[in-house]
Amino acid sequence: MSNVETEPAVLRCGEPAGDERGTPRPQLPRVEVLAPREVPLGGPRAMTVRRTLPQRARTLIGAWCFVDHYGPDDVAATSGMDVPPHPHTGLQTVSWLFSGEIEHRDSLGSHALVRRGELNLMTGGHGIAHSEVSTARATVLHGVQLWVALPEAHRDAARDFQHHIPDPLQLDGAEARVFLGSLAGATSPVRTFTPLLGAEIVLRPHATATLAVDRGFEHGLLVDHGHVRMADTQLGPAELGYLDTGNDTLTLTNASDKTARTLLLGGPPFEEEIVMWWNFIGRSHDDILQARTAWQDGTDRFGTVEGYNGDRLPAPALPNATIKPRANPPRKGTR
Repeated sequence: MSNVETEPAVLRCGEPAGDERGTPRPQLPRVEVLAPREVPLGGPRAMTVRRTLPQRARTLIGAWCFVDHYGPDDVAATSGMDVPPHPHTGLQTVSWLFSGEIEHRDSLGSHALVRRGELNLMTGGHGIAHSEVSTARATVLHGVQLWVALPEAHRDAARDFQHHIPDPLQLDGAEARVFLGSLAGATSPVRTFTPLLGAEIVLRPHATATLAVDRGFEHGLLVDHGHVRMADTQLGPAELGYLDTGNDTLTLTNASDKTARTLLLGGPPFEEEIVMWWNFIGRSHDDILQARTAWQDGTDRFGTVEGYNGDRLPAPALPNATIKPRANPPRKGTR
């Protein structure tokens, strides 16, 4: 998905207590709650997405650098998704749907459908272009669009496209679909350039699931619907809970009478500073300027998307300032 804001932001990129007798309770991991902001994708009848990454409080979770959550949207009311051909550099896009169907075309020649429970992962690397259009069968559109920052050694990687359908995994109190990385004995075959975790987890009513996780990973839990406690912190719909490294387990609780659906993302801290502007990720202002110029000039850096009925998306104007790189804020650990 493109970031189609006309003026995209420059992104450099409860206390433990004792019982009444003074017996200390075990320390619980500190969860940071990241609230979304609403971003319209296009004109007055266009979709609105809820964006939780990036934001001032946090640029990345592992190498995950962009989280857009949308729907459920009645396509008849919103006109659905129609994102013209647009470029990407220095990243991978991850498309995951809860309902609906999207047609993907890219300059590698890929022509694929994004459906419920199926992963589409596209590597932009040095440069790729793609379009995304909801199909006539998509009466309700509901899902997430995620980006992964590529490390310096691979940020000019060749264009690539991968598709994977993970099997549902039955857990105590939950069902999981592991589309990237490993969780609860399931491992995705999809190739990434840094260790990653991506999984949809549906919690049954009044259920608690305790998951073994990599203590070297930081984790983010996006709530799609329902209310879920991550460790001891309550998260509501569209909120993203962040958990630092150093945890061997992650406990999720759904105390309600209805199912709750979440997306669990993770990876080791991404220590490199990045510059993210529009659909480009680089390390400097010049990286962004070169990518924008190549797209506007129609060079072969990004290739051509065949089969889309319409014009490609022009790049917005660069800010009147030098874009400087930024990493995450200092890590706070657990409390």
